[in-house]
Amino acid sequence: MIFITAKFRVKPEDADSWPEISREFTAATRAEPGCLWFDWSRSLDDPTEYVLVEAFRDDEAGGAHVQSDHFKTAQRTLPPHLVQTPRIVNFKVPQEDWSELGEMAVE
Repeated sequence: MIFITAKFRVKPEDADSWPEISREFTAATRAEPGCLWFDWSRSLDDPTEYVLVEAFRDDEAGGAHVQSDHFKTAQRTLPPHLVQTPRIVNFKVPQEDWSELGEMAVE
C-alpha cells in the first residue's frame, strides 16, 4: 500500500472550520475504491495544524486519486486556507492494514 502522512498549516481564522472546508474532498476521497483510509487529526500543540493520514491500495489507486476531479478541485480550493505548502511523508509499505503495536498490547 501507499501510506501518506501530510501536515497542513491552516490560517488561524480558518482553523476551526477546516473540517467543513475539507469535507467534500474528504468524502469523495474516502469513496474511492482504492482508498484504504483518509483520516484527519488536529494537533494538540498547534490548533492551526491538521495531520492527514491516508493510504491507498497500490500505485494505480494513488494515481487515480491525484487524477480525480475532486483532487483537482481541492488543488484550487484548499490552498487559499493554508499558510504554507503542506509537508508530506509518502512510502510504499508491504501491508494492507494497520499492524498492532505489540509493546502496548491490551489484554
